[in-house]
Amino acid sequence: MNRFASIAEVAEINPTLSGPPTNDDTLCSFIPMDAVDELAADITRIVKRPFKEVAKGYTPFAENDVLLAKITPCMENGKCAIAHGLRSGVGFGSTEFHVVRASKQILPEWIYFFWRLPETRALAERNMTGTAGQKRVPTSFLENLKIPLPSVEEQRRLIVLLKEADRLRRMRRYALQICDEFMPAAFLAIFGDPIENLHAFEFVQLQDELQCIESGFSPVCDGPRESSSQWAVLGLGAVTTGVFNPEENKRLPDSVAPLPELEVQNGDLLVTRKNTYDLVAACVYVRKPPPRLLLPDTIFRFRLKKRSQLSPVFLWGLLSFPSFRRSVQRLASGSAGSMPGISKEKFMTVRCPAPPLHLQQEFSDSALRQEQLRSIHVEALRQADHLFQTLLHQAFSI
Repeated sequence: MNRFASIAEVAEINPTLSGPPTNDDTLCSFIPMDAVDELAADITRIVKRPFKEVAKGYTPFAENDVLLAKITPCMENGKCAIAHGLRSGVGFGSTEFHVVRASKQILPEWIYFFWRLPETRALAERNMTGTAGQKRVPTSFLENLKIPLPSVEEQRRLIVLLKEADRLRRMRRYALQICDEFMPAAFLAIFGDPIENLHAFEFVQLQDELQCIESGFSPVCDGPRESSSQWAVLGLGAVTTGVFNPEENKRLPDSVAPLPELEVQNGDLLVTRKNTYDLVAACVYVRKPPPRLLLPDTIFRFRLKKRSQLSPVFLWGLLSFPSFRRSVQRLASGSAGSMPGISKEKFMTVRCPAPPLHLQQEFSDSALRQEQLRSIHVEALRQADHLFQTLLHQAFSI
């Protein structure tokens, strides 16, 4: 028969700090909330601060304590970590952390992985208290939260498996990160910084290279579609990252007739016309999209002339290059309280370098090969995530 225990039975919750530094100038480890990565569920950096600066008003913890974000949206996003590498074995951090210190009956990693189980955080979310935007997981919820409690030996065996699966996820995510850094690096190697234009390429205006800029429509839609047989309208998230994500969509209601001329096609160049300032003018090059996805009115489709001096993939790379994109974003405007936007007329005024077409083709070939490799890494990460979640559920369904 499976044994369960409340967290309070097997661990201390928000314990006091024992043996703090006696010298006010002693440097201590300090971990702010933004130093905990929600994807990796790990500490990305530890800041050094004098004891006198953190002794009051911050959350104390010790080596191997489990840190759990208690405030929304950090908790829901999965911000949690185990404190390692602390100076003198003690540290301080955000007041929005709950601290859990394991006893001899339970390993810190067992608590940590239990919190990473989506169902655990979903239960915590349902029990949050406070007003919107300031909701927190109360201490009482943690005290009463039931956790499966196999023997320490069994915990250790399962933790080894979970750590290995988690390591595989991190490796896949890192490989994907390297892929995402390739295009700007390849662009820079072939063309240099487009703002500096050290190669003295001739500049052309987009209005002379574009056949048109098309915009879509955004009727009131339902949730994400269930199959590609349904018509759906893309969301901004389909373009925001710079890589086309067809999963970001909302199903078109049966009462609204689709506009097939707005269906996303292979080879489309899509650009966000409206978003937050940091995300406006995001650009993607579409390859082999699922059928029946329609443009929203927040995304433009650029159609180049047949004899344009710019290739679509080159223009994708150009609009995605950091310095050039910042120059385009400065065209954005909007009223107070609204998202900044860039009109068709302003996009048409953008001046672009026009390198020789053979260099553009060299870049296109390289970028598209890299996109194929990226799709392989995306699928590998999906499988690694699935494996990790499967093992999590198996471990805590003992």
